[in-house]
Amino acid sequence: MSRSLSIAIIGCGTAGLAAALLLERVGHTVTLVERFNEPQPLGSGLILQPSGLAVLNELGLAAPLIATGSRIDRLFGLNATTDSVVLDVRYAALKRERFGVGIHRAALFETLFASVQKRTVAIETGVEVGDIDASPGGKVSLIAAGGRRLGPFDLVVDASGTRSALLAHAARPVTRTPLSYGALWANVPLAGTDFDRHALEQRYRCASVMVGVLPVGRHGEELEPQAALFWSLKADALDAWRSAGLAAWKAEVERIWPATAPLLAHIVAPEQLTFASYRHQTLPLPRGRRIAFIGDAAHSTSPQLGQGANMALLDAHALAVALDQAGDLDAALLRYAELRRWHVRLYQAASRMFTPFYQSDSTVLPLIRDRVVPPLARLPGIDRMLALLVAGLIGDPLGRLGLKEPAIAAESDRPALAGERAER
Repeated sequence: MSRSLSIAIIGCGTAGLAAALLLERVGHTVTLVERFNEPQPLGSGLILQPSGLAVLNELGLAAPLIATGSRIDRLFGLNATTDSVVLDVRYAALKRERFGVGIHRAALFETLFASVQKRTVAIETGVEVGDIDASPGGKVSLIAAGGRRLGPFDLVVDASGTRSALLAHAARPVTRTPLSYGALWANVPLAGTDFDRHALEQRYRCASVMVGVLPVGRHGEELEPQAALFWSLKADALDAWRSAGLAAWKAEVERIWPATAPLLAHIVAPEQLTFASYRHQTLPLPRGRRIAFIGDAAHSTSPQLGQGANMALLDAHALAVALDQAGDLDAALLRYAELRRWHVRLYQAASRMFTPFYQSDSTVLPLIRDRVVPPLARLPGIDRMLALLVAGLIGDPLGRLGLKEPAIAAESDRPALAGERAER
């Protein structure tokens, strides 16, 4: 655009922090507004895919995050009853070297937040935004608890997540489908275990029970590499889980996957586990009058494809690109929605299709999954398509945004895939 905008970004999560960095560096005046008194990460671990790493590389942050996290070359899952392979996706199926990075959410947050603090970005904390007010003069103000007003601004960017209070301001109504299954998460040390440091591993019992181990590297003062341990659980079963007690749960996890015993030994109190609930949520048009929605506020899915943070990073970059390309704000918001439309729709459709096979009460779908998916995945070309899906690259989102993947091979962290691991 021909002029600098004053922009308020609501939320200090991945989407909000990335948007602040991308918009401030091209000359816009940015104010971050956070409801917590001190910005903080929520959650345990995630995988940075090549799609998200491309945005972080644009910000100069990919290399330190790769060094902090754990290189992921494979997603691998077994039926806990039969030991048959249910899932085996390898980044090596792609033409050029690509990989994911398992990372502690706190490590990602701290890297982004530290970078924001070095820039001329104003940060307002302890502000719960409940509404916005677009004035006739073409400005918009934030309305917080107690009637406090912040602004006015030229543009509001809503990065406050699925429970945003501003969704009524979208150009079209939001559609929501709560998912019955959520997950318990905890970070535990990997030292002294035989888990593959370069693979997300999972065990399934039908589609109603899933336990997973994701290496997430080191964070802060931790000397040993960590893993995010997760366990599927229905939201309406959370109270019963608490009543049954930690020992009963740990015994059940060990029955399904005995190798998790040394990981479970580090969990001695229920408070070490965080419960996450999920929903499919879609804004058909992630924009409104002087407002743009990014990240989970615009679209959220189940975590089965592991794309949440990566999609948020792409949204932030798309908004920055749109503001740069368009001649006025209305045209920029239209361009932003256009840049993200097909990629978001593809991944939301894929998530809706795959989730019931891996997380549902169905008894038929997991049978189909176990018998059809493994031989199908071995067909020429299918392995590459699955790897592209996991990598977040279906639909060429990087090409549309003018992004390039980082040329970082992480040689020091390259796993040896020979021998028994390659044969599993």
